[in-house]
Amino acid sequence: CGMRTTKCQLLVTNLCVMLLGLSIATLSTVTHYGLHFTLISNVSLDSNAYRVIHHIAFYFGICLSMTLILAALLSSAATVRESQCLTAMGFFCFALAFCGLIPAACWRYTHSTEVEDSMMDVYDFVYEEVRRNTSSFRRHELTAIHEAFLCCGKHSPFGDTANVENKTCPPGQVHNEGQDCLREIQDFVKKHMDFVFSLLGIAIGFTVYGMILTSFLWFSIHFSSNLYRKGKYILR
Repeated sequence: CGMRTTKCQLLVTNLCVMLLGLSIATLSTVTHYGLHFTLISNVSLDSNAYRVIHHIAFYFGICLSMTLILAALLSSAATVRESQCLTAMGFFCFALAFCGLIPAACWRYTHSTEVEDSMMDVYDFVYEEVRRNTSSFRRHELTAIHEAFLCCGKHSPFGDTANVENKTCPPGQVHNEGQDCLREIQDFVKKHMDFVFSLLGIAIGFTVYGMILTSFLWFSIHFSSNLYRKGKYILR
Protein backbone atom coordinates (compact mmCIF):
# COMPACT_ATOMS: atom_id res chain seq x y z
CA CYS A 1 0.00 0.00 0.00
CA GLY A 2 2.86 2.37 0.87
CA MET A 3 4.64 1.54 -2.36
CA ARG A 4 1.48 2.17 -4.35
CA THR A 5 1.07 5.58 -2.69
CA THR A 6 4.70 6.39 -3.49
CA LYS A 7 4.15 5.47 -7.11
CA CYS A 8 1.13 7.77 -7.40
CA GLN A 9 2.97 10.66 -5.76
CA LEU A 10 6.00 10.10 -7.95
CA LEU A 11 3.95 10.08 -11.15
CA VAL A 12 2.27 13.35 -10.18
CA THR A 13 5.66 14.84 -9.24
CA ASN A 14 7.15 13.70 -12.55
CA LEU A 15 4.33 15.40 -14.43
CA CYS A 16 4.98 18.65 -12.57
CA VAL A 17 8.73 18.36 -13.15
CA MET A 18 8.16 17.81 -16.87
CA LEU A 19 5.95 20.90 -17.03
CA LEU A 20 8.62 22.86 -15.16
CA GLY A 21 11.24 21.66 -17.64
CA LEU A 22 9.11 22.82 -20.54
CA SER A 23 8.49 26.14 -18.81
CA ILE A 24 12.21 26.71 -18.26
CA ALA A 25 12.93 25.85 -21.90
CA THR A 26 10.21 28.25 -23.07
CA LEU A 27 11.42 31.02 -20.77
CA SER A 28 15.03 30.53 -21.90
CA THR A 29 13.99 30.74 -25.55
CA VAL A 30 11.86 33.84 -24.98
CA THR A 31 14.68 35.49 -23.04
CA HIS A 32 17.24 34.70 -25.73
CA TYR A 33 15.17 35.60 -28.78
CA GLY A 34 12.84 38.20 -27.25
CA LEU A 35 12.94 41.67 -28.76
CA HIS A 36 13.97 43.53 -25.60
CA PHE A 37 16.88 41.26 -24.73
CA THR A 38 18.04 40.78 -28.33
CA LEU A 39 18.27 44.54 -28.91
CA ILE A 40 20.44 45.06 -25.85
CA SER A 41 22.61 42.03 -26.66
CA ASN A 42 23.27 43.20 -30.23
CA VAL A 43 24.19 46.69 -29.09
CA SER A 44 26.38 45.73 -26.13
CA LEU A 45 30.14 45.88 -26.39
CA ASP A 46 32.53 43.01 -25.71
CA SER A 47 33.58 44.75 -22.50
CA ASN A 48 30.00 44.64 -21.22
CA ALA A 49 28.98 41.51 -19.29
CA TYR A 50 25.44 41.35 -20.62
CA ARG A 51 26.18 39.54 -23.87
CA VAL A 52 27.98 36.75 -21.99
CA ILE A 53 25.14 36.48 -19.48
CA HIS A 54 22.63 36.47 -22.34
CA HIS A 55 24.20 33.44 -24.05
CA ILE A 56 25.08 31.51 -20.89
CA ALA A 57 21.54 31.88 -19.52
CA PHE A 58 20.07 30.43 -22.72
CA TYR A 59 22.31 27.37 -22.93
CA PHE A 60 22.12 26.75 -19.20
CA GLY A 61 18.32 26.95 -19.27
CA ILE A 62 18.05 24.52 -22.19
CA CYS A 63 20.41 22.01 -20.55
CA LEU A 64 18.57 22.32 -17.25
CA SER A 65 15.18 21.81 -18.86
CA MET A 66 16.40 18.73 -20.75
CA THR A 67 17.79 17.29 -17.50
CA LEU A 68 14.48 17.83 -15.70
CA ILE A 69 12.47 16.28 -18.53
CA LEU A 70 14.85 13.31 -18.72
CA ALA A 71 14.61 12.83 -14.94
CA ALA A 72 10.81 12.86 -15.12
CA LEU A 73 10.73 10.36 -18.01
CA LEU A 74 13.21 7.96 -16.39
CA SER A 75 11.46 8.18 -13.05
CA SER A 76 8.05 7.53 -14.66
CA ALA A 77 9.40 4.51 -16.57
CA ALA A 78 10.98 3.21 -13.36
CA THR A 79 7.69 3.63 -11.51
CA VAL A 80 5.73 1.68 -14.10
CA ARG A 81 8.30 -1.10 -14.62
CA GLU A 82 9.60 -1.18 -11.02
CA SER A 83 13.16 -1.16 -12.29
CA GLN A 84 15.97 -0.44 -9.86
CA CYS A 85 18.30 0.60 -12.68
CA LEU A 86 15.86 3.16 -14.10
CA THR A 87 15.10 4.42 -10.60
CA ALA A 88 18.80 5.00 -9.94
CA MET A 89 19.16 6.81 -13.28
CA GLY A 90 16.14 8.98 -12.49
CA PHE A 91 17.60 9.84 -9.08
CA PHE A 92 20.91 10.75 -10.72
CA CYS A 93 19.17 13.11 -13.16
CA PHE A 94 17.23 14.72 -10.32
CA ALA A 95 20.48 15.19 -8.39
CA LEU A 96 22.17 16.64 -11.49
CA ALA A 97 19.32 19.11 -11.97
CA PHE A 98 19.51 20.03 -8.28
CA CYS A 99 23.24 20.73 -8.63
CA GLY A 100 22.42 23.11 -11.48
CA LEU A 101 19.45 24.82 -9.84
CA ILE A 102 21.19 25.69 -6.58
CA PRO A 103 24.11 27.64 -8.17
CA ALA A 104 21.67 29.44 -10.49
CA ALA A 105 19.47 30.53 -7.57
CA CYS A 106 22.52 31.54 -5.51
CA TRP A 107 23.92 33.55 -8.41
CA ARG A 108 20.66 35.43 -8.79
CA TYR A 109 20.59 36.12 -5.05
CA THR A 110 24.21 37.29 -4.78
CA HIS A 111 24.19 39.21 -8.09
CA SER A 112 20.71 40.62 -7.70
CA THR A 113 21.27 43.71 -9.87
CA GLU A 114 24.03 42.64 -12.28
CA VAL A 115 21.71 41.96 -15.22
CA GLU A 116 19.79 45.20 -14.72
CA ASP A 117 22.99 47.23 -14.33
CA SER A 118 24.60 45.73 -17.45
CA MET A 119 21.52 46.49 -19.56
CA MET A 120 21.34 50.06 -18.29
CA ASP A 121 25.06 50.47 -19.01
CA VAL A 122 24.39 49.46 -22.63
CA TYR A 123 21.62 52.05 -22.90
CA ASP A 124 23.85 54.71 -21.34
CA PHE A 125 26.58 53.98 -23.87
CA VAL A 126 24.25 54.18 -26.88
CA TYR A 127 22.56 57.31 -25.56
CA GLU A 128 25.84 59.15 -25.03
CA GLU A 129 27.06 58.11 -28.48
CA VAL A 130 23.95 59.64 -30.03
CA ARG A 131 24.17 62.74 -27.85
CA ARG A 132 27.69 63.39 -29.10
CA ASN A 133 26.52 62.79 -32.71
CA THR A 134 29.37 60.37 -33.32
CA SER A 135 27.34 57.71 -35.10
CA SER A 136 24.15 57.75 -37.15
CA PHE A 137 23.91 53.97 -36.78
CA ARG A 138 23.66 54.36 -33.01
CA ARG A 139 20.71 56.68 -33.54
CA HIS A 140 18.75 53.86 -35.19
CA GLU A 141 19.69 51.52 -32.35
CA LEU A 142 18.53 54.03 -29.74
CA THR A 143 15.25 54.54 -31.60
CA ALA A 144 14.68 50.76 -31.64
CA ILE A 145 15.30 50.57 -27.87
CA HIS A 146 12.85 53.43 -27.25
CA GLU A 147 10.19 51.70 -29.33
CA ALA A 148 10.74 48.33 -27.66
CA PHE A 149 10.64 49.59 -24.06
CA LEU A 150 8.06 52.35 -24.78
CA CYS A 151 10.25 54.96 -23.13
CA CYS A 152 11.87 58.22 -24.11
CA GLY A 153 15.37 59.30 -23.16
CA LYS A 154 16.75 59.72 -19.67
CA HIS A 155 17.54 62.38 -17.12
CA SER A 156 21.02 63.63 -17.95
CA PRO A 157 23.19 65.94 -15.81
CA PHE A 158 24.30 67.66 -19.02
CA GLY A 159 20.79 68.94 -19.67
CA ASP A 160 21.06 68.85 -23.48
CA THR A 161 18.84 65.83 -24.11
CA ALA A 162 15.92 67.41 -25.93
CA ASN A 163 17.61 67.12 -29.33
CA VAL A 164 18.33 63.41 -28.80
CA GLU A 165 14.80 62.64 -27.69
CA ASN A 166 13.19 64.51 -30.57
CA LYS A 167 15.15 62.43 -33.05
CA THR A 168 14.89 59.00 -31.40
CA CYS A 169 11.65 58.84 -29.41
CA PRO A 170 8.52 57.30 -30.95
CA PRO A 171 5.92 59.74 -32.30
CA GLY A 172 3.54 60.91 -29.62
CA GLN A 173 5.91 60.11 -26.73
CA VAL A 174 6.31 62.95 -24.28
CA HIS A 175 9.37 62.85 -22.07
CA ASN A 176 8.51 62.81 -18.40
CA GLU A 177 9.64 61.05 -15.26
CA GLY A 178 7.48 58.01 -15.90
CA GLN A 179 9.11 57.41 -19.30
CA ASP A 180 12.73 57.54 -18.20
CA CYS A 181 14.35 54.65 -20.08
CA LEU A 182 16.76 53.67 -17.34
CA ARG A 183 13.86 53.22 -14.95
CA GLU A 184 11.76 51.38 -17.52
CA ILE A 185 14.61 48.99 -18.35
CA GLN A 186 15.30 48.37 -14.67
CA ASP A 187 11.64 47.67 -13.87
CA PHE A 188 11.20 45.40 -16.89
CA VAL A 189 14.30 43.30 -16.17
CA LYS A 190 13.61 43.14 -12.43
CA LYS A 191 10.13 41.72 -13.01
CA HIS A 192 11.53 39.20 -15.47
CA MET A 193 14.33 38.11 -13.13
CA ASP A 194 11.95 37.84 -10.18
CA PHE A 195 9.81 35.48 -12.24
CA VAL A 196 12.91 33.46 -13.15
CA PHE A 197 13.94 33.26 -9.48
CA SER A 198 10.45 32.09 -8.48
CA LEU A 199 10.51 29.41 -11.17
CA LEU A 200 13.91 28.22 -9.97
CA GLY A 201 12.63 28.02 -6.40
CA ILE A 202 9.63 25.91 -7.45
CA ALA A 203 11.89 23.66 -9.53
CA ILE A 204 14.23 23.16 -6.57
CA GLY A 205 11.30 22.11 -4.36
CA PHE A 206 9.98 19.56 -6.86
CA THR A 207 13.49 18.28 -7.58
CA VAL A 208 14.18 17.59 -3.90
CA TYR A 209 10.78 15.92 -3.55
CA GLY A 210 11.47 13.81 -6.62
CA MET A 211 14.84 12.74 -5.18
CA ILE A 212 13.17 11.67 -1.94
CA LEU A 213 10.44 9.70 -3.73
CA THR A 214 12.81 7.97 -6.16
CA SER A 215 15.14 6.93 -3.34
CA PHE A 216 12.16 5.59 -1.36
CA LEU A 217 10.94 3.73 -4.45
CA TRP A 218 14.40 2.23 -5.01
CA PHE A 219 14.52 0.85 -1.45
CA SER A 220 10.94 -0.40 -1.74
CA ILE A 221 11.73 -2.28 -4.94
CA HIS A 222 14.95 -3.63 -3.44
CA PHE A 223 13.39 -4.97 -0.24
CA SER A 224 10.25 -6.28 -1.94
CA SER A 225 12.48 -8.13 -4.40
CA ASN A 226 14.39 -9.71 -1.53
CA LEU A 227 11.17 -10.70 0.21
CA TYR A 228 9.85 -12.20 -3.02
CA ARG A 229 12.91 -14.47 -3.25
CA LYS A 230 12.56 -15.66 0.34
CA GLY A 231 10.86 -19.01 0.83
CA LYS A 232 11.80 -20.38 -2.58
CA TYR A 233 13.67 -23.63 -2.64
CA ILE A 234 15.51 -25.48 -5.36
CA LEU A 235 15.06 -29.23 -5.50
CA ARG A 236 18.10 -31.21 -6.42
